[in-house]
Amino acid sequence: MSAPSTTVPDRNPSPAKIRSGRMLSLDVLRGLDIGFMILVNNNGDGSRAYWALKHADWNGFTPTDLVFPTFLFLVGISTVFSTESRLAQGASKQSIFLHTLRRAVILFLLGLLVNSFPHFNLHTLRYYGVLPRIAICYFVVATLYLISPKWRGKAVLAVTALVAYWILMRFVPVPGYGLPGHDVPFLDRDGNLAAWIDRQVFSASHLYEGTRDPEGLLSTIPALATALFGMLAGIWLRTGRSLAEKARGIAIAGVTGVLLGGVWNFWFPLNKKLWTSSFVLFAAGLSLLLLALSMWIVDIRGSEASGEDRARRSRRFMPLLVFGTNAITAYVFSELLSGAIDNIHLGSGANVQQWFYHSILSIVPDPAFASLLYSLCFVAVCWLPVYLLYRRRIFIKI
Repeated sequence: MSAPSTTVPDRNPSPAKIRSGRMLSLDVLRGLDIGFMILVNNNGDGSRAYWALKHADWNGFTPTDLVFPTFLFLVGISTVFSTESRLAQGASKQSIFLHTLRRAVILFLLGLLVNSFPHFNLHTLRYYGVLPRIAICYFVVATLYLISPKWRGKAVLAVTALVAYWILMRFVPVPGYGLPGHDVPFLDRDGNLAAWIDRQVFSASHLYEGTRDPEGLLSTIPALATALFGMLAGIWLRTGRSLAEKARGIAIAGVTGVLLGGVWNFWFPLNKKLWTSSFVLFAAGLSLLLLALSMWIVDIRGSEASGEDRARRSRRFMPLLVFGTNAITAYVFSELLSGAIDNIHLGSGANVQQWFYHSILSIVPDPAFASLLYSLCFVAVCWLPVYLLYRRRIFIKI
């Protein structure tokens, strides 16, 4: 990680000057996404949480399933902006590539840290995960953009990845199971090609679900398409069109993605754990719609306000900007904190997480609501240290 900024703190920093040269709506949406990610990852009782705060058990879709693909989508957008910014400052493509490689390696290593904390047991270390997937997708799409910033090749590659993944999952026989849809149910939990490959690469102790991993090797192919769709959105946002035209185009693309994903769902069901091609289109469509909404609320309406009203409106987004401007830091801190409190046991034998949740449950007898209150408290605890960084204008870059 690069050293934190040493700029003199501004006690009332204006979001508009926090990250000059960036679209404020992107940081706001990223902050919303990270906040929700921390919320759903830390339920008081995952089995009793509201359905919207849990992943779909297998096929299907819940709001929680949108969290990771939206972040990966935003990675694609940010890659375009950051690369163009560095090129404009005179950086060579070679130096940008080396910087990209360094960032990807650090992200991957942070993923291993998060996955292994606090025991660091190599026999059970999970090599897959959220940060490793981000690292791989970021490195690939950033390198592709350096090779060529044109959008057509990215679009063709994204579509090819989705179609290729569908062909592999639908028509390639799975050893020991047979042909999907004929000898074994299509997208069987263990009898699918993605799960089989994961079991060949790693033993059960290294896989998140024992016989499979939701961030496994083969499903990285469609995940790359998610990042590429974000990159296409970033290319569109850098055109000379007005903000209103850009937001309108983003919204139209979003509706198209939702419809295409919904239709493909009949033949290739929405499934976040397998990152199916229909899921990619459906989730990308929703991410685009969220981005269009964020642009309208934050950028377009904000630009129409007077100077004082604009500053006042911008300050309203501060709680989200705290997470959005230090997203990876917030996520890593939340995961390490979760691992710590899960492994600190009290005299009763319960760990801190269980003790706190049951303390809430003793006051609020509704398990789902008590679980939500625990999650909100956890998010607040994670927000505070990141807020201190925000107040001091410290943005930890990888």
